[in-house]
Amino acid sequence: MKAALNGRVVAITGGARGIGLVTAKAFAGTGAKVAIGDLDGELAKHAAADLQGDVVALPLDVTAPESFSAFLNDAERDLGPLDILVNNAGVMFDGEFVSESQALQDKMIDVNLRGVILGCKLAAERFIPRSGGTIINVASMAGVAGFPGVVTYCATKFGVVGLTLALREELHAHNVTVSAILPGVVHTELSAGIELSRAIENFVSVEPEDIASAVVSAARSHKAMSFVPRRMQMLLRTAFLMPERPRRFVARATKTDQAYLAVDAAIRDGYRARANAAGPSASGEQRGA
Repeated sequence: MKAALNGRVVAITGGARGIGLVTAKAFAGTGAKVAIGDLDGELAKHAAADLQGDVVALPLDVTAPESFSAFLNDAERDLGPLDILVNNAGVMFDGEFVSESQALQDKMIDVNLRGVILGCKLAAERFIPRSGGTIINVASMAGVAGFPGVVTYCATKFGVVGLTLALREELHAHNVTVSAILPGVVHTELSAGIELSRAIENFVSVEPEDIASAVVSAARSHKAMSFVPRRMQMLLRTAFLMPERPRRFVARATKTDQAYLAVDAAIRDGYRARANAAGPSASGEQRGA
């Protein structure tokens, strides 16, 4: 049976732009009450003002326990007991692993993994006494496959997938469900400047609305893992079954092995500048594939 969402309280991290904002709009469209959390408080307020329904904007730094706890407390104060947490905030910095700075590594780990772990913990502490609740983690295709040029990013997303599957089993007895969304190439600022061949782009790319739809669907169905686009699940399974040599040959032939290394530097620098200027965390652009 699919769960009804009308009147449910949903908190979304990184909700002021990109996937997070579109997801907030999708939940509001179901009649849910939505709390948008973002490090950019002013942008979050503007975003909430443009949405129909019961929507509030609240400040949030997913890397700070006090901030995350206050975000959920304030969401419950304004909207009622939390029913669904969407851990969406994330950052991605590309480049060769050996040249990656410690600061960039720390930021990806802090936002993409520690922030999700923190969100899961704080939500579980609320859900367990109530014997119910839903946690949805926006991961990535990079959480089940490794790509040169985004090594640390892949590591964080592998961590999110592992966290989701393990926590799903641990919380099952408490009627708390945990799900992961694994996007392919999402057309947001975070993915700008990543150059793929037209054929690969058409096969793996999706819009933020596609991810939002998958998140809402997971909130209703409680499915463990959702690949977006769905066809990527079969492709990845096939790749896993291939011996390493032919798999690398295919990657070279399609140039997917260079997708995160041969990027448009000017465009990527623009994203890096905004993400770094945002402070400890960035506001919720997600990128998979």
